[in-house]
Amino acid sequence: MSKVVYMDHPLIKHKITMLRKESTGTNEFRKLVEEIAMLMGYEALADIPTRDVEIRTPIEDTVQPVIDGKKMAIVPILRAGLGMVNGMLALVPTAKVGHIGMFRDHESHLPHTYYCKLPPLIEERLIVVVDPMLATGGSLIDAVDEIKIRKGKNIKCMCIIAAPEGIKAFTEKHPDVPLYIGAVDRCLNENAYICPGLGDAGDRIFGTK
Repeated sequence: MSKVVYMDHPLIKHKITMLRKESTGTNEFRKLVEEIAMLMGYEALADIPTRDVEIRTPIEDTVQPVIDGKKMAIVPILRAGLGMVNGMLALVPTAKVGHIGMFRDHESHLPHTYYCKLPPLIEERLIVVVDPMLATGGSLIDAVDEIKIRKGKNIKCMCIIAAPEGIKAFTEKHPDVPLYIGAVDRCLNENAYICPGLGDAGDRIFGTK
């Protein structure tokens, strides 16, 4: 079973509540997603690699650690995952960014991959896959499959809101991949939407219907 980390920080809880509100507009929603991604990233990157560099303080020369950001890749699942990228880049500006494009069949609720572009040397990188919603788990499972096919192995996943069904499906398929969750909701409805959820994250981030 993969490691599942549930975020319980009051700031994350508060911002997720604001996300859920139907009255939250596109601009505020987008900012909240970015802020939540940054707060979650702080936890998810607790074991990010560092390297020592020599610097000069006003007092003396010293050797101190810096993050090895060149060895990190952020991979959003398009399109909603794009909303989390800037929050992660605020933490690690030197990280590379890949993209995995998927759409959901509204009849079968199954994901279909139409695009996958990852940074070079992906097998050497810490890869953080980001997607605001984990519903059935199909998109996240397929995204990690695509990364593993391309020899990525050090993978973490971050989702703001998840359904129990999605967590179960993902952890069974990828028991080696840590999963970071902002909030766990009650269930999926007949249309595979998370309840109570927040609606369609992509539509709310980009102001589409």
